[in-house]
Amino acid sequence: MRLISERDRQAGIRWQPYAGAAAVVAAAAVIGSAAMDSRSSWYRRLPKPRWQPPPWAFGATWTPLYASLAWSVGRAWSQADDGERSKLATALAVNLSLNAAWSWMFFAARSPRAGLAGTALLDASNLHLIRRASHSDPWAATALLPYAAWCWFATALNAKIVHLNRRY
Repeated sequence: MRLISERDRQAGIRWQPYAGAAAVVAAAAVIGSAAMDSRSSWYRRLPKPRWQPPPWAFGATWTPLYASLAWSVGRAWSQADDGERSKLATALAVNLSLNAAWSWMFFAARSPRAGLAGTALLDASNLHLIRRASHSDPWAATALLPYAAWCWFATALNAKIVHLNRRY
């Protein structure tokens, strides 16, 4: 399967923006996952809502979401002018920093409250990233909606964990 066809290359669509976006998204995923420890005794002892997905669902969900995030940003970057590219790069950098930081706030710091603050900031950053992408390519912005929706779900889940674990 080829994501960028020969016709796309002839039309001037280059693979470099997609590769660059994939590299920075992958780096953020690796940095964030370094702090994840859903098997820790601390995390297992936390009361969690019944509607929390099983642990395997998170990896199964994040993988295609990260792929769509990389594709969206690569596409928006390809369509953007120089001034918009700078704004898009900044929005992405902030977004991925917040994305990776959540694991460190929640798991490494063992603070559901800090995680909730981080995911709320990530939600705001998602809206900004979607807005930035929409300036260059509406399809790229639309493709970011599942990522934003999953983050909103994660915020609701994190908020419920905070509520169930007021002692932290």
